[in-house]
Amino acid sequence: MSQKVAQIMLVLVLGFSISAFAQTSVAKDAQRNAPTATIFKVGTINMQQTILASNEGHRDFEALNFKFEPKEAELKRLSEEVDGLKKQLDTQQNMLNDESRSKLVTLIESKQKNLERATQDAQEDYESQRRELVSKLLTKLAPVVQKYFNDNHYSLLLDTSQPWPQGLVVMSSPETDVTEEVLEAFNIVSGVPAPAPSDDATKPAKPPMTNKPAGPRKQ
Repeated sequence: MSQKVAQIMLVLVLGFSISAFAQTSVAKDAQRNAPTATIFKVGTINMQQTILASNEGHRDFEALNFKFEPKEAELKRLSEEVDGLKKQLDTQQNMLNDESRSKLVTLIESKQKNLERATQDAQEDYESQRRELVSKLLTKLAPVVQKYFNDNHYSLLLDTSQPWPQGLVVMSSPETDVTEEVLEAFNIVSGVPAPAPSDDATKPAKPPMTNKPAGPRKQ
């Protein structure tokens, strides 16, 4: 091989080597500088359960129920009074003349209307105070949820309080549920002590006298 040919071969070999090295270097730089793939992390939380099961929620809803116990007792008394008049009408209708029967029916209807009005007023009052309580608890819970969301790098957090189709979540794996973790964090932040072990902390409060009594039978 002549010296000239050898020089040409050396130039070619060096050229290919430099080119390959440059391409490898560029590829490595591109990998280093490429943006990191975003991890889309999704979680679910039952906000209603979190509120009701929290120490503060349990305490406040128990206090609300206790506040309405006298009203519920009064509605129960009125309902029993109406039931007693209905039974009186059933058992004595054959012994009553038309005027007495008419007066008793009128009395039942009047007390029935008063009972229904009082029941409706109590339910509306209870619901109004319950909504205020929920709003207050949500205001306190929101920053706790936000901190948990940020600290654990979530991309999306869905509320499962309402079942599908009313709610947005059709299905979810138990592994995505963070209710217990947020609940524990909320209890720590609120500083409210846990209820007695015998108490049912997750039982939702119910409005008093949810079922309206039936009206009197016409004779």
